[in-house]
Amino acid sequence: MGKKTIITIGRQFGSNGREIGRKLAEKLDYSFYDKELLNETAKKSGLSENLLKSLDEKPSKSFLYSLVMDPYSYGFTSTGYHANLNQQAFQATYDTIKSIAEEGPCVFVGRCADYALRHNENLVRIFIFAPLEKRIETVSKRFDLSEDKARSQIIKEDKGRASYYNYYTSKKWASLDSYDIFVNSSLMDIDKTVDYIINIINNMN
Repeated sequence: MGKKTIITIGRQFGSNGREIGRKLAEKLDYSFYDKELLNETAKKSGLSENLLKSLDEKPSKSFLYSLVMDPYSYGFTSTGYHANLNQQAFQATYDTIKSIAEEGPCVFVGRCADYALRHNENLVRIFIFAPLEKRIETVSKRFDLSEDKARSQIIKEDKGRASYYNYYTSKKWASLDSYDIFVNSSLMDIDKTVDYIINIINNMN
């Protein structure tokens, strides 16, 4: 694998990006962080894990929304909110990603990890995509949804991820200049896709 030891994965909803990332980490014997990152961020920052889950890869919500959701577990005190909760949550996640990356080889899924680690010389940025119809099929089976509901869920999730990424990075989600490797996950099964990615990284200068 050489010096390229930090891998970040952006993904379209229903493209099996999480599964590919997890198996990639297993085959390389790397640490893996997707939802696991929320727990680590809560530990390191002191922010409520419930707050982090509610804001995870979602567009910015208003002060009023956050207050109504849960004012106590979200850190509301007699001094009020110290800053916008969304920004606090993003900054805490950003700092946690950088801290984890310093500890050794790892795979991050989502959460603008490619942006947080943009100055890391050992970074490989991957984006996983698939044709919409293939993703509808995957989401329908995984969540037992009709094709119409699966399509709506895909559009909603991708829109949220794009808004979150674009807002916090000032870059464009899924844009060619934001990643090093693009992989169409519908062309091969997950294991072959993982082997394909490893082969590309091994041949990178």
